[in-house]
Amino acid sequence: MDAFDAGAGSLLRQPKAVWATAGASVVAFMGIGLVDPILPSIAQGLDATASQVSLLFTSYFLITAVAMLVTGFVSSRIGGRKTLLLGLAFVVVFAGLAGTSNSVAELVGFRAGWGLGNALFVSTALAVIVGAAAGGSAAAILLYESALGLGMACGPLLGALLGDANWRYPFFGTAFLMAVGFLCITVFLKEQPKPDRKTSLLDPLKALGHGGLASAAASAFFYNYTFFTVLAFTPFVLNMTPYKSGAVFFAWGVLLAVFSVLVAPRLQRRFGSLKVLGGSLVLLAVDVLVLGYGSHTLAIVCTILSGAFIGVNNTVYTELALGVSDAPRPVASAGYNFVRWFAAAAAPYFAPKIEEWSDIHMPFVVAAVTAVLGALVVVVRRNALTHEAEELESKHATEDSVAVFAN
Repeated sequence: MDAFDAGAGSLLRQPKAVWATAGASVVAFMGIGLVDPILPSIAQGLDATASQVSLLFTSYFLITAVAMLVTGFVSSRIGGRKTLLLGLAFVVVFAGLAGTSNSVAELVGFRAGWGLGNALFVSTALAVIVGAAAGGSAAAILLYESALGLGMACGPLLGALLGDANWRYPFFGTAFLMAVGFLCITVFLKEQPKPDRKTSLLDPLKALGHGGLASAAASAFFYNYTFFTVLAFTPFVLNMTPYKSGAVFFAWGVLLAVFSVLVAPRLQRRFGSLKVLGGSLVLLAVDVLVLGYGSHTLAIVCTILSGAFIGVNNTVYTELALGVSDAPRPVASAGYNFVRWFAAAAAPYFAPKIEEWSDIHMPFVVAAVTAVLGALVVVVRRNALTHEAEELESKHATEDSVAVFAN
């Protein structure tokens, strides 16, 4: 289903509750790339190495991965609105505390708490947007994906603008914006009905017993290692000022948003999900190899270009995870994200370590290999994943009203 074509007409005619949740979603996704352009500044300010600073991503995503088993359990008991507010409160507190850090250990710990809050929020936001949106689920999903893309693009830009003055300011800025989001959701969003069935902590793990979902999660695990090698390690390779690094990753995020929302659905319609995903993963592998071995200018170009492949992959992986099994979509999404976010935690830690053990090129060689491994899983397990390609559109027509943490 092409969400853009189906929902663009009603995208702007949404209740205030939807805009409040979407706006807070933009800021939540900004938090992922916020520290990108200021990683070298943080390292300098706290007298830390690249591998120590990279733990900002590792702690954040490690907690996010584990929290995927908890979010459905929480939201099915206290409701979507309270879960959103709880997540926002965590982000406000821990983002603010991160700005007061006097050591890498403190900053890493506060980022972990931030990751828990972000997991609670973003895993519930789509369900809330779909439930409150006007114009059908297609417009709601498009709005959510647009918020994700905008947040990923603007995070590095905000980090650069505030971080150029002081590396602490982006953290305080995020806490302030999320506090505004908290107030908007408190005022504009009414509580939505709780699901009929409460989700247990083990449901996401049980869902991974399905071969197709396990295959999608395994492939996404390898892909996410590549994705977050680019996101977390490349700033040290480019070694640019916060402004210049922020501009590079802003352009990267724009491509990610455009290819995720506009290009990926059209490619899927024409070539099929599995062919698009396999081809995009191979092209991403080539891109990161050139990034690692090319000149500085070529590294900048390849960093930006990787956003196109990442945008396509994010959209296709999400649809694979949601359509390949018969598990409820929130449960399938939680199991899938539980697996893939571990790679997002591993890559920022291992990439600088691999550089220390070898040279600056080798982390990108490993990232290229993991992208190819992701494509190989798609090829080898294509029969288990084919059900999604055949049934995705009809399943989405009836299930779009259920929650998922996308991309």
